[in-house]
Amino acid sequence: MSEATIAKKAELVDVVAQKFADASGIVVADSRGLTVGQDTELRKQLREAGVEFKVIKNSILRRAAEKAGYADLTDQFVGPSAIAFSNEDAIAPAKILSDFAKTADALEVKAGVIEGKVSSKEEIAAIASLPNREGLLSMLLSVLQAPVRNVAYAVKAVADKAEEAA
Repeated sequence: MSEATIAKKAELVDVVAQKFADASGIVVADSRGLTVGQDTELRKQLREAGVEFKVIKNSILRRAAEKAGYADLTDQFVGPSAIAFSNEDAIAPAKILSDFAKTADALEVKAGVIEGKVSSKEEIAAIASLPNREGLLSMLLSVLQAPVRNVAYAVKAVADKAEEAA
């Protein structure tokens, strides 16, 4: 290999390693066997969620993962590997790819990284089954509002009873 090719590959490893370092959510998948229509739809859903989806050579992925401190992930880079990076929502790639895999048998989620922790296929599926961030915040808000609402109902009942007595 020429020195120019080696330098180009080293630069690509650095770029991918930076993507690993910057991402809050990463999912590795095998998308071999998806039809063009399925692949287009998957990429559209990921793009709309702000997730970058690429097919990168395994040797480059291995070196980049090691460089970024995700050496535990390198054994997943076997066979065709597509990788989804999300800098904003940590569970968006897991949720989209897992949901899409339910309808497209050819898509297989291999593993991932959520908030800096290497996660297995099963952990990714469990995280994907959780509601999104807005849903969780909504649930939390309703739990926090319940005691206040109950106190308001009790005060109103006391006021109504006092009004009836008068």
